[in-house]
Amino acid sequence: MELKEKLLSSFLAFEQKVDINTDLHDIRNEALKVFENKGFPTKKEEAWKYTSLNAVLNNEFAILPKNEEAVDWKDVKQYFLNDVDTYKVVFINGVFSSHLSSTTHDGLDVCLMSSALTKPKYKMIIDTYFNQAIDKNDSLTNLNTAYALEGAYINIPKSTVVKKPIEILYFTTGSQATFVQPRNLIIVGENAHVQIMERHQSLTESTVVTNAVTEIFAAKRAIVDYYKLQNDAQSANLIDNTFIVQKQESRVSVHTFSFGGNVTRNNLNFYQRGERIDSTLKGITIIGDKQHVDHFTLVNHEQPNCESHQNYKGIFDDRSTGVFNGKIYVDKIAQKTDAFQQNNNILLTDKATLNTKPQLEIFADDVKCSHGCTIGQLDETAMFYMQQRGIPKKEARALLMYAFTDEVLSSVKIDDLKQKLARVIAKKLGVNMGFEI
Repeated sequence: MELKEKLLSSFLAFEQKVDINTDLHDIRNEALKVFENKGFPTKKEEAWKYTSLNAVLNNEFAILPKNEEAVDWKDVKQYFLNDVDTYKVVFINGVFSSHLSSTTHDGLDVCLMSSALTKPKYKMIIDTYFNQAIDKNDSLTNLNTAYALEGAYINIPKSTVVKKPIEILYFTTGSQATFVQPRNLIIVGENAHVQIMERHQSLTESTVVTNAVTEIFAAKRAIVDYYKLQNDAQSANLIDNTFIVQKQESRVSVHTFSFGGNVTRNNLNFYQRGERIDSTLKGITIIGDKQHVDHFTLVNHEQPNCESHQNYKGIFDDRSTGVFNGKIYVDKIAQKTDAFQQNNNILLTDKATLNTKPQLEIFADDVKCSHGCTIGQLDETAMFYMQQRGIPKKEARALLMYAFTDEVLSSVKIDDLKQKLARVIAKKLGVNMGFEI
């Protein structure tokens, strides 16, 4: 049975398994109809022109999550921020892992999406926020909505500064190909501040496809720092859909670090719905073999006097493929917009491929918008200079590539995460740098 048909036929069994209210039943059914009509995206669609899911989806997947499988702390501790105290929301094959998690309701909510969707005390929040930021025409987002049950629910009240970071981790195990669909809802109140790290990690060699959706709502003057760390097994595939709604004077930054996995597609959408908003999108991609990473970004400037800053760096080795498709949209009333978009890339071999398409769509007159991209190789003059001073060629190449990524890496605000990323980058570049930032 094809995966699409299996997902459609499994939906009734899924709804019978969960405790669900009438409103959510209607939302799920409408979303499933969109997916049924559209199906999985293909390369015939402009937004998916350079990324195919055909080979990924050609497996016999397990659809419905089973009971939690036991995973020892020692087997997964390397994926956490070990040197800093954090809140943790951990899932194994889509099922909440209580013994690996550290949640709270003390002054803020860091807990489960399933609780928010099914318990009456959260109904007002769900009615106000759930499924309100997404692209209602996107087939994979609608598929996630139809099956939405588990994930992280984070609600930061007004004027709350969360004293420690929040980690959201999804692990997959088992011998069967797995299709999981986590759903996160994050609400950050007026004047609140939070730091969040999200990671999807496969602990198996079996094929894994993750179709994730995250909705983030930043209220007036809220500050959100969000980090996505993607360094997965070659059998893992990730489709990550993130939708961010910002209100007046809020500041939201999303850093995406893509180092591993088979096929990774990052859809990142910002909607600026107030004045004096700042949106930051940054990323580092370092891949090799036949890995494929596709960044699709949208910043929708709907109001005047706002800023957005995009800076994506890519290093591609072997037969890897990179895609960057970034769009800045400026509405006719969004005067005084300041929008910047840059995509810089290094190809280390003749067989690596990159497709980059920065876009500006501007309907206002008084704006300052710029975009650009570069594709090149390492500077041979700089290589020669470093070798003349006794630095071996391998280390010289690594230092140049490390310096190339530092502009993005230096803006990470969690020190332990920054050091972890520095070690991962050094390992990806094949050297021991001998220092940490």
